[in-house]
Amino acid sequence: MADTTHPALDLLKKAHPPEIASAIFTEKILHKPLHLRPTSPDPNSQDARAHRRLQRLRKKEKSRRKQRPKPLSAKEKRIIGIYEIPKRSQKYEIYVPLHRMWLGYIWEILGMVKGKQNWVTAEAAGSKIASADFHGAKLVVLRAKCVSSVGLQGIVVRDTKFTFQIITKRNELKIIPKNHTIFRFQIPQPDAITGNSDVTPDKDISDDNMGANALVFELHGDSFEHRAIDRATKKFKPRNMAEL
Repeated sequence: MADTTHPALDLLKKAHPPEIASAIFTEKILHKPLHLRPTSPDPNSQDARAHRRLQRLRKKEKSRRKQRPKPLSAKEKRIIGIYEIPKRSQKYEIYVPLHRMWLGYIWEILGMVKGKQNWVTAEAAGSKIASADFHGAKLVVLRAKCVSSVGLQGIVVRDTKFTFQIITKRNELKIIPKNHTIFRFQIPQPDAITGNSDVTPDKDISDDNMGANALVFELHGDSFEHRAIDRATKKFKPRNMAEL
């Protein structure tokens, strides 16, 4: 009958006494559990793999975000002159079509339609006019703290919080402060413009072409010191004006 002694036990008996060799063999080899790899993947290992993948994606997105250019600050915009109108663009005829677009915009706001005599009241149109955008409007300075600004008229090319920047017919850019200044603007009837053959889309609309029924408004700059984007969401309420 062949000897069935375990080879590890024979090796241990050569290095240790038989009793110690048997104890080591029983504890370390004979009764040691054998861990087999499962046939299905371990759920914990899958979670760890997904976690590592998520960490790689977050790191990649973070590095990509750092590479994106930061928006310019207000100081950097002033240095670059991003809002300045170049000299070659300071021409009155360039902004005449903008004024025509503004008329269509203000007609729609006030509900003025062609083929009808349109009248508006201060109660109905006051808040709408105050919330309107004045880029493209034609303003005339009636009163101002600076005497040299009285009588200036032109098309608004920029409406800031404290100033109106207008282009005059002399192709000059004028910055008019709103404070202590009263402006006037006219809104012609739609029929006076669309039904007049002398007024073309590229031709300036003079006061003579606006007709006798044009709506005339006065704008007090002291109560109009808001940006156009802020006025669109601001609710204006009628109130007494002490300066009047």
